[in-house]
Amino acid sequence: MYVKIPPDRLGAVIGSEGRVKKEISSKLGVAISIDTENSVAVVEAENENISPVNVVKAADIIKAIAYGFTPEKALTLLNDEYTLIIIDLKERVGEKPNHIKRIKGRIIGEEGRARRTIEELTGTYIHVGESHVAIIGEYERAMVAREAIDMLIEGRMHSTVYKRIDTLMRDIRKRERLRIW
Repeated sequence: MYVKIPPDRLGAVIGSEGRVKKEISSKLGVAISIDTENSVAVVEAENENISPVNVVKAADIIKAIAYGFTPEKALTLLNDEYTLIIIDLKERVGEKPNHIKRIKGRIIGEEGRARRTIEELTGTYIHVGESHVAIIGEYERAMVAREAIDMLIEGRMHSTVYKRIDTLMRDIRKRERLRIW
């Protein structure tokens, strides 16, 4: 499986002395080769006993790092409950730099408060890049964070978005409590 990596994120994917690359390889049983000339990572199973799910998981971890997450946050994707969601802002609001800048401002908020609030309310990690927003978290929680970001992109007020998150998270917590019994 091939994963395109921005040239400025190659160092983060490899890690100091290859630490990050080795950690992903050893935990998932995959072979990762990085073509620095073309900025591409190639992820393959080390042998036929390795599940294809591990190859996809390793590719997702590399994508998360490529999209701007720290390796530590990206490695939370090793947990089967966690997922990576990418929202392409150019696809949603068009190519105009001013539109993208305005939407990024709404998502980040003053001094990063909006992004931080969504992260805290949903228990997810959110990274706002040049023309994308990436979310890492448990599937249901990540979907709530995605809905919140979609609402901000649509122009809804921040208070409305936070109330919606509260409602959805209350439902999730209720289901989680019921699952225990």
